[in-house]
Amino acid sequence: MFLTIPTLLTWARIGAIPLIVGVFYLPLSAEHRNQIATTMFVLFAATDWLDGWLARKLNQASAFGAFLDPVADKFLICACLLVLLEQGRVDSLVALVIIGREIAISALREWMAQIGASRSVAVHMLGKLKTVSQMVAIPFLLFDGVLFGVFDTRPWGAGLMWVAAVLTVWSMAYYLHKAIPEIRAKSK
Repeated sequence: MFLTIPTLLTWARIGAIPLIVGVFYLPLSAEHRNQIATTMFVLFAATDWLDGWLARKLNQASAFGAFLDPVADKFLICACLLVLLEQGRVDSLVALVIIGREIAISALREWMAQIGASRSVAVHMLGKLKTVSQMVAIPFLLFDGVLFGVFDTRPWGAGLMWVAAVLTVWSMAYYLHKAIPEIRAKSK
């Protein structure tokens, strides 16, 4: 199931990363680079919902797709955070917390799968809220301008990114709390 429509959409999200990053190296005005990167991010981020919906609708859900989907999300978010960090639009502490958590929870999930306790670190609502706040904050920060002549996206994006950082720590604590009893039980 490597080449189903849902999996190809997930691969497209990974393929979008160098395109979004590359926009910031184009000889365009900052405003145009921001608009292009924002549009690309929104379109490719929408494939996160679309690939899951299509997998269910077309009965093309697969273990590989279930593995690749969150990996693609993490790659896309982390790459955009690094771009935003270089552009001076996100605080380094926020980027470090979010990227560090993604690495730590991915490692925890791998470990829990190896000891047969992956259910204890299944996706929780806190993780979903974290992802939503990131997926809204990132385009606001990529756009970095006044939307519709009245809405300054940078403070809203920065605020939402701090919310995402808090949810990141909270969800990590939740997953660790759920995993520790399993780890203790398996290490005896």
